[in-house]
Amino acid sequence: MPQSMRTPAAALSALAVLVAAATLPSASARAEGQDAYLAGIHRHITLTTTVPDNGDQNPYAIVVAPVSAGKVQKDDVLIDNFNNLSNLQGLGTTIVDYNPSTKKTTLFASLPRHLPACPGGVGLTTAMTMLKSGWVIVGSTPSNDGTTSTKGDGCLLVLDANGQLVSTLAGSEINGPWGNMAVIDNGTTAKVFVSMAGFDVPSPDVRDSATGFPVTVSKATVLRIDFSIPEGKPPVVTGKTVVANGFGQRADRDVFMIGPTGLALSPDNATLYISDALGNRIVAIADAATRTNSAGTGRDVSKDGMLKRPLALVMTPNGHLLACNSKNGQVVEIDPATGKQLGAQWIDANQAQNPPGSGDLFGIAMTPDGKGFYYVEDEINGLVLAR
Repeated sequence: MPQSMRTPAAALSALAVLVAAATLPSASARAEGQDAYLAGIHRHITLTTTVPDNGDQNPYAIVVAPVSAGKVQKDDVLIDNFNNLSNLQGLGTTIVDYNPSTKKTTLFASLPRHLPACPGGVGLTTAMTMLKSGWVIVGSTPSNDGTTSTKGDGCLLVLDANGQLVSTLAGSEINGPWGNMAVIDNGTTAKVFVSMAGFDVPSPDVRDSATGFPVTVSKATVLRIDFSIPEGKPPVVTGKTVVANGFGQRADRDVFMIGPTGLALSPDNATLYISDALGNRIVAIADAATRTNSAGTGRDVSKDGMLKRPLALVMTPNGHLLACNSKNGQVVEIDPATGKQLGAQWIDANQAQNPPGSGDLFGIAMTPDGKGFYYVEDEINGLVLAR
């Protein structure tokens, strides 16, 4: 039987407050045109705490299960944790599973903190997916003290549908798997895109004399990994291609590391969209599924405006992009065909931060019916449904 989760009293209190205020004020949203997706989003419902029995915190990745396999049911929501019980970043080792039908949350996986095959150990990031074959792939960008001073290169971990570790992927192309994955999954083959934001990132104490901020290193990449998936066996890597490179990345004491985070594919899978956090923009990589070389930092789609250091990215059913802001609690809707920012909605208006909700938003995923989306709020360690 899956292990049930224990909800701390403080988390329960915070959840209760948010459930009572599930409908945000209408003034908190703006959307232009009848086809704006956010114009149809009116309610925000807190569903569950993401804190498992070991006390891991800081929910990052969100994945909606495409199939029923092992202890996962189709449409379950998997969420991983980046921080440990002491709230140190890069030390989270757990993935939890929320079932929308039963409204129960259970522990899906608890990984060993120290893993020789994963350079530096385990600290689970926004990079996670579940394939149609039932395998789960999740990124690790580990630390020993909660900062990049002790950051390891990390790895990608492959788990079976019962949450058991079966293999790791490491090597020179893998350093700080960071952003939410984009996937083309054909069942027996898959193409997985993941950003790498850890190459030569120093301690946050290494400062740029001109800006006073930690030094920016323009070495972040987006890696495409091609897999074959033999029946009943773990995915096998058949190729790796860096499809984009040269993005800025830097250490940060508050958020560990800043780099390209959001990845989303166009409906025809031809174009990969990337949120370049430090560039405060969304860029496009053409022919991402087939290209054999890097497109550099790609083509600018949308920049500045309502974007405030964009992180997670998702494609809506009407072909628009939703980007979660890091520097406030808004999600921004963008038409990638024109680059126009159609509107923004406060999905986290917590005034304990300034601006409200800043530093709280990470993963985002569409609901299976396309009528809403899931997101996580870091400050309450909660999973939220927007509809």
